[in-house]
Amino acid sequence: MSGPFLLSARALSLKPSATVAVTGRALELRRAGVDVISMSVGEPDFDTPPHVCAAAIRAIEEGKTRYTAVNGIAELREAVSAKFRRENGLDHAPDAVTVTGGGKQALFNAFFALLNPGDEVLIPAPYWVSYPEMVALTGAFPVMVPTQAETGFQLDPVALEARVTPMTRMIVLNSPGNPTGAVFSPEVLQAVAAIAQRHNLMIVSDEIYEHLVYDAEQVSIGTFAPEHTLTINGASKAYAMTGWRIGYAGGPREVIAAMNALQSQSTSNASSVSQYAALAALQDHEATNRFVQHARSEYRRRRDRIVAGLNALGLPTPKPQGAFYVMPDTTALHPDELEAARLILDGARVAVVPGTDFAAPGHVRLSYATSMENIEEVLRRLGALKAELQEKRGRTGG
Repeated sequence: MSGPFLLSARALSLKPSATVAVTGRALELRRAGVDVISMSVGEPDFDTPPHVCAAAIRAIEEGKTRYTAVNGIAELREAVSAKFRRENGLDHAPDAVTVTGGGKQALFNAFFALLNPGDEVLIPAPYWVSYPEMVALTGAFPVMVPTQAETGFQLDPVALEARVTPMTRMIVLNSPGNPTGAVFSPEVLQAVAAIAQRHNLMIVSDEIYEHLVYDAEQVSIGTFAPEHTLTINGASKAYAMTGWRIGYAGGPREVIAAMNALQSQSTSNASSVSQYAALAALQDHEATNRFVQHARSEYRRRRDRIVAGLNALGLPTPKPQGAFYVMPDTTALHPDELEAARLILDGARVAVVPGTDFAAPGHVRLSYATSMENIEEVLRRLGALKAELQEKRGRTGG
């Protein structure tokens, strides 16, 4: 029986995910007892560092479980301010910093604080699936700026500026990037900063993977154009704190103030206990750095193995410089990436994310935030699948 309810145009505008069918099929197989290896989850497979967990327990025991200031406890904003200065060369005072319920909320608040209906936002593609959807919810229009696998998905500033129109208001950057692992070079970032200054655009720079960089130099674009840049970050990827839901942002005071006002009317403060945990991660540099260095070393080792293995299988895969994802070209399995993902799931029992929602046709995304044993088994299964498909095509002449 249907009710008398009409959904809003805003809710109806959200695109259904092309990955839902694949994800649902993977769950069905698992419920049936099938051994499915997931390479689709975008989160560290390490446990949260012990000193961070201990800080959370202390906070609970000390009764630090009440509301905090909407923009976060003063101690955490001071620690974020110090982190920006120490690690990124950015000068954001504590009152130019806000703490949110995850990096995603920081992005959401930023888009709603900065965009009006009809504005245009430049987004390099492939992109994280939520950027264009969040932008569209504000009534603004996402404008894709394609990058190429042949260049390691490096951004071309000339191609970016060619898409600037009188309606352009913002550039969204994600470096290191999801889903490609691309790290934009300092020269590219400096050129993009100059474009923002020339056209009076705001840059929203999502740097959530900043500590997971392997063969490149990680630079914050805010060092080139501080007055035009809002830097988004959080505790989830580097410190294995995805479920703790702590993000933060630093930038021009008027932007941060607008984001705080939005948050005051939506979720209010991030979890108090999680804030004290994040504070420990930022203040205990020695313990946190040991954890980050160990994780980064493991990710590098896994990256090298999976990239070499996929290329050896004839699935062309650029070597990512950061994050923990690879984007193989799967047209050798099927020209359509959604069908390729289904083939990989049904034929190899491996769950991957089709590139459809990333604007990456012909590619799928695999996360190597998993064990080396899983990576070896995935490569073995993909090799067997490809051999089986080749044999079938040989028999049918297709």
